This record gives sequence, C-alpha cells and structure tokens, in this order.
Amino acid sequence: MLEQMRLADVYVHYDDVQFSKGSFTNRVQIKTAQGTPWLTVPVHHTALGQTIAETRTNESGDWRRKHLETLRQAYAHAPFRDEMLGIVSAVCDQTPTTIAALSAASIEALREYFGFEKPCEILWSSQMGVAGSGTERVLAICRQLGAQRYVTGHGAREYLQHEVFDAAGVCVEYLDYQKRPYPQQHGEFTPFVSALDLVANCGRAGREVIASGAVYWKDFLQRT
Repeated sequence: MLEQMRLADVYVHYDDVQFSKGSFTNRVQIKTAQGTPWLTVPVHHTALGQTIAETRTNESGDWRRKHLETLRQAYAHAPFRDEMLGIVSAVCDQTPTTIAALSAASIEALREYFGFEKPCEILWSSQMGVAGSGTERVLAICRQLGAQRYVTGHGAREYLQHEVFDAAGVCVEYLDYQKRPYPQQHGEFTPFVSALDLVANCGRAGREVIASGAVYWKDFLQRT
C-alpha cells in the first residue's frame, strides 16, 4: 500500500471491503534470526461479509505490548530500531480499534516518516456514498473523483474487468514492484516483509528503496 500511496494524487482507503481471514489485512511479516514470522493483530470476526471497518481488534491479550516487544527483540541490532519502534508506538497510542483504522493509521504514519508529498488528498470509501461492488464500484469511485488513471495492486487482476475501465476512459495500471535490496539483519535479503524492516535498517534513507512504478494492465497481464 505504501508503494501505491506514493504514486497517487488521491488515495482512497477502501475501508468497507470485506474482511478476509488469512489475508494481509491484519498481519505482516518481519525478519528475525528464526525466519520471517507473522505479526498478527487478533480480531473479533463475528459475521459473514463483515467489513474491515466493522472488524474490531481483540484487546483481551495486550497484543500491542507483545508486538512492540517482539519488534524490539527482532531488531535489537538494527541501526534505526528506535525510530521504527517510535512509529509503532505512535500508531498504538492512537488506539485504533478497527482493522480499517489501524491499517490507515499505519500507512499514513509511514508516509509521514518517509516524507512523501503525495497523495495530495486521502479519502475513505465508506464516506463517498458510492454503491456497488467489484469493478462497478471501483470505477464509480474513479468517476466521482474525475480520475483518468487507477493504480492498483496485483490482487485486483482476479476481479477487475479492465475493458470496462478502458471504455470509460480510465487507464488501469498495476504496480511494478522493484523489490530493491537494502541492508537487512539475519541473512539473505527478502523483500516480502513489513516496511518496518526498512525503517529499522535504513531509517529515512529507505525512501530511496520505495521506487516502484506502474504498468498498463495489458502489459502487466502479458508479463504474468
């Protein structure tokens, strides 16, 4: 999401999308001497079709303190560990109680830390009054914003009807992840971990690593 946000003039938190167990919505991977374990935020998942804005964090086990301690130990020798822990602590201090709010607070904290000037505007889909689902709703949001370009992650290839966007004059582009290596703790480099790893190891200079562009959907599908 950080790569996507960096490219956007307007970024929309899709906070009324359905919560999916086992997705990245409430968990991230970190790098430790024992591998790349998941840090998972426990949730109350009570209803089929529940959105991430309706999915509340489970506060019974003091997960915030436990996650901070796990990060403190995992990155004990990282040069910018304290800056990374400061970001996490600041987000936790906001006490977001839904997965949507926690996700938004986290990505916006990283955006501020790295000093990205974009996006110029940040919105929430639940507050836009746009009905529908899938392609229909995403396109309606783009139209409401007057967008000519929609940049998305790779998961959208499973449901977007690209030709519908083309017909409406909206160019769909997929993130072209660069996966630039940077100094990491604990062995061989892996790009498949939280941006907190980048902060801990590189500090604000990590901004130079976040440099992915985007490619037109037809070119993307030909590649994959």
